[in-house]
Amino acid sequence: MAKQPAKPLALTLGEPAGIGPDITIAAWLKRRELDLPAFYLLGDEALIARRAKALGAAVRIASVTTGEAEAAFPQALPVVASGEPASAAPGKPDASSAPAALASIRQAVTDVREGRAGAVVTNPIAKSVLYRAGFRHPGHTEFLAELAAEDGPTPQPVMMLWSPRLAVVPVTIHVSLRDALAQLTSELIVSTVRIVATELKSRFGIANPRIAISGLNPHAGEDGSLGHEEQTVIAPAIKTLRGDGIEAKGPLLADTMFHEAARNSYDCAVCMYHDQALIPIKTVAFDDAVNVTLGLPFIRTSPDHGTAFDIAGTGKANPASLIAALRLASRMAAAKTR
Repeated sequence: MAKQPAKPLALTLGEPAGIGPDITIAAWLKRRELDLPAFYLLGDEALIARRAKALGAAVRIASVTTGEAEAAFPQALPVVASGEPASAAPGKPDASSAPAALASIRQAVTDVREGRAGAVVTNPIAKSVLYRAGFRHPGHTEFLAELAAEDGPTPQPVMMLWSPRLAVVPVTIHVSLRDALAQLTSELIVSTVRIVATELKSRFGIANPRIAISGLNPHAGEDGSLGHEEQTVIAPAIKTLRGDGIEAKGPLLADTMFHEAARNSYDCAVCMYHDQALIPIKTVAFDDAVNVTLGLPFIRTSPDHGTAFDIAGTGKANPASLIAALRLASRMAAAKTR
């Protein structure tokens, strides 16, 4: 097996009716072939057993404590009970979905913060299901920031989508485009890029990160004729960042900064709103992109896709993004301990 991080990775259940159980089983079955780091699933053993049966997957499941997980991993998929049973059938979320999904996330964060796991890796959740149960956060990222604040101030979570070919960060995240424009400030750009630069150094091993910063408007505002935000908001932020010693360039034309030659000129692209960042990475790295939350006091990665209710339990789900998330979490955990 590969050189392991100091501790196993805590993998959350995600939406029980989605493809999280499918890709977890598929990833574990490839553990030797792909030399994967040890992980354990926080969830309901009975649900995983039912899903394995539905998939026809020959997987041994071991109900373990966190301390037993790494030793069990080579021979069985370790499952640590989260305290919430899940009865949801594939593609059919029920009343058990939200409590099971949230308990798994909370326990994963606790395990990492208390030193029992090396990183949190989250399977996809269904936000619409959680909202019906009273969940008040825009997404995983914001919920994790709240959990991180239990022992101190609330951190600024920064969502990075990473792949070997491209890494992107949206300055504004899960808000409408109208609200994104209202939220966008020089201060938010500066604080976001500072977090990106710091963690590219500490957790990705990039000594001098090169940050490409997009414009907001078509043609980056065309010298003010198509909008003034580049001149009044983005350029002042870049000046501040350069004064910090950060290699930040821009504002760049968003429609020309993602072709192959352009991508080779920077380590991360920071964009002004969600789709401006996510459309290019989902175009060039749909199967192996990883969602990474920066700015937290613990490592968190996740597959860059949703619950895919339509294929849950069919065996059609591709585990590539989860596998990439496990590998990146292991890499980041190792870098943190050096």
